Amino acid sequence: MNGNREKLVVIGNGMAGISTVEQILKLTSRYDITVFGTEPYPNYNRIMLSYVLEGSKTMDDIVLNDLHWYEDNGITLHTGTTVSRIDADTREVVTNEGTRVPYDKVIIATGSSSFILPVPGHDKEGVVGFRDIADCNMMLEAAKQYKKAAVIGGGLLGLEAAKGLVQLGMDVTVVHLMQDLMERQLDPQASAMLKAELERQGIRFKMGAQTTELIGGERVEGLRFADDTVLDADFVVMAVGIKPNTLVARESGMEVNRGIVVDDYMQTSLEGVYSVGECTEHRGVCYGLVAPLFEQGMILAKHICGVETAPYEGSVVSTKLKISGVDVFSTGEFLDSPDHTVISHKDDWKRTYKKILLRDNIMVGAVLFGDVTDSAELQKLIKQKTEMTDELYASLMGTGCGGHKKVASVETMAEDEIVCGCNGVTKGTIVNAITNQGLSSVDEIKACTGATRSCGGCKPVVEQILQYVLGDNFTSGAKQGICGCTSLSRDEIVAGIKQKGLQTTKEVMNVLGWSQPEGCSKCRPAINYYLGMIAPDTHEDEKESRFVNERMNANIQKDGTYTVVPRMYGGVTTPEELKRIADISVKYDVKAVKVTGGQRLDLIGVKKEDLPQVWAELDMPSGYAYAKSLRTVKTCVGSQFCRFGTQDSMAMGALLERKFERLDLPAKFKMAVNGCPRNCAESCTKDIGIVGNDGGWELFIGGNGGIKARLADSLCKVKTDAELIELCGAIIQYYRETGNYLERTSEWVERMGLEQIRSVVVDNLEERKALMERIEFALNHVEDPWKKVLRNEEGQTKLFQGIEVSARP
Repeated sequence: MNGNREKLVVIGNGMAGISTVEQILKLTSRYDITVFGTEPYPNYNRIMLSYVLEGSKTMDDIVLNDLHWYEDNGITLHTGTTVSRIDADTREVVTNEGTRVPYDKVIIATGSSSFILPVPGHDKEGVVGFRDIADCNMMLEAAKQYKKAAVIGGGLLGLEAAKGLVQLGMDVTVVHLMQDLMERQLDPQASAMLKAELERQGIRFKMGAQTTELIGGERVEGLRFADDTVLDADFVVMAVGIKPNTLVARESGMEVNRGIVVDDYMQTSLEGVYSVGECTEHRGVCYGLVAPLFEQGMILAKHICGVETAPYEGSVVSTKLKISGVDVFSTGEFLDSPDHTVISHKDDWKRTYKKILLRDNIMVGAVLFGDVTDSAELQKLIKQKTEMTDELYASLMGTGCGGHKKVASVETMAEDEIVCGCNGVTKGTIVNAITNQGLSSVDEIKACTGATRSCGGCKPVVEQILQYVLGDNFTSGAKQGICGCTSLSRDEIVAGIKQKGLQTTKEVMNVLGWSQPEGCSKCRPAINYYLGMIAPDTHEDEKESRFVNERMNANIQKDGTYTVVPRMYGGVTTPEELKRIADISVKYDVKAVKVTGGQRLDLIGVKKEDLPQVWAELDMPSGYAYAKSLRTVKTCVGSQFCRFGTQDSMAMGALLERKFERLDLPAKFKMAVNGCPRNCAESCTKDIGIVGNDGGWELFIGGNGGIKARLADSLCKVKTDAELIELCGAIIQYYRETGNYLERTSEWVERMGLEQIRSVVVDNLEERKALMERIEFALNHVEDPWKKVLRNEEGQTKLFQGIEVSARP
């Protein structure tokens, strides 16, 4: 530590405290900073806990400031350490272990904790809150063993918990005391629309229910309500509210009401000690939303750095949230009263709702549901107590409610208006970064300012700010790389690999100038794929750059077991293979055997350590159900058995599957072959769909039956089997060479254009032949991954008998 600098101690390693530290670091270097955090992690984003719970993000994904950030900024971090009190006489902070750290100034940012209803049975096993990563981990474990969950509380945290548990396969009922969900943020109309949408997503509700007891033995078995009805549940999440963590302030003799009492500069009753965030009470109000906490932190940072600033006078509370994919927003007053003039519009078809409240023609509140485009503008107008005019009415209630979707008016946003609520990034910060540092992409803005790095809900506004600042240069200047580690596009990376003869991901990152030397989970798998596509004969596959399913050659399930899918060419198998599958399923206690949509059998629930033996005893090829590769070729019975069949679809499907299996592709790939135009094998929704007719075959490409459903486009008609196989190979290789990593053919066809693809693989016979030669070369260097593992005993022990594997590259 530098002895000439003042000592600043921050008690609390959460979002409010570290956001304040970030602001301080921008303004001065006068402080030696020490941070104490009770949890064993660096600063992470609590707003994103529901994403960890549902499995779409990991703990690493939601970390806002990793350990290197603390080191780089000279901050001493104590994780897993709780501060018990502040000794004002000696000017020292004292931990539970008795460690004393001297201070000149202290910032208390201890946040809040879950409020647990003091009903009988609240301390039973299986009852948790939802406030931190430890709660999240308990919920993840519970979902592996138990099936019926109750979430007490219909606010934001309760709904996020319910969403996550439903995603984990639990039967979830939200129990709420009031008749409206999120009654502190939404009016009854928006609440009813939200409830209807969440019910469509599988969440049940019991409204107007007062929990009086949690019943059961040592473990909770259900909830009893005031009307003496009972709800069965073997897991209960309490999400009924939060209470400020004020213990350190009370033990230190500070003034505390509901929260730690502060003045307009966040000063507590103890000299040199400040408080910020959910633990704080300002003018009788404790704020539980993130935007006010960032506003407090910015004013506190300026104040203790000696920078002139206006006092904190409280916040106009606004809520902008995405709940299970549904956008909601409210600001100011949101419940109708007799002295309000109400302007509203509800669209049942688009599931949108907008309401603006006026008092004496002054805008005082608003609620949005489904479409929150106007949220920034409404927040500003209400904060400024703007009078409603005909022009404003036309702007706010015109095209925004029925016709064309408007874009947010970033030009009129104030410089200090928060754009990224997750990370407290203002419009002014983004504009300055673009202007002063020459930023030209959203990824560069994310890396520089933190905007969009969490939930991503602010990305459209950030893009609009970028366009607003760059003006005519936006189109050329806003080129984004494949990830935030590089500004290079897919084509530039492939060209660089070829020109410079690069052979490993580390070489690519080093030579082509990655900003993050280790890359990330987006670019490492992509580079590994591009290297293998370019040099299939020399490239050594980098398992560490693949996702868990590809590393383990099986699909991991939510309980940690795996699904094994053996190859059945064209969906055809033999009685001997079926018997073998049945015997192995019984022997290895397979939980279920499922017929897939691609006419295969899933063996669900195989233990990791049993995988190699299951593969060996099956003695069948891998079905590649886990890979970015050819998954299945679905077939109808065709001319062999069907009275309508004109072509032998089963034989052609098996031939194509044997021909192109095991080859790495940008994304998963599915095919189907129909023996006649009746389309029983559903060729119209496959990456390549083939339909037999009296004169030969018709070829379709770019279909998708998934989230972004798309009907395939007709590419051409051919007369012979040989020409069909050649065209399929050319299409696959052209897709391999021009597709972006993780880009499905449905997106690839739209990006490339059907005519461009047709001109290369259909019309240009010389190019088609060249594509076939390259794919044949690649096919000569692939082998069955299950057999490869079985030959490598050392690798088997390390991967299948070792420690648990990470789910990310």
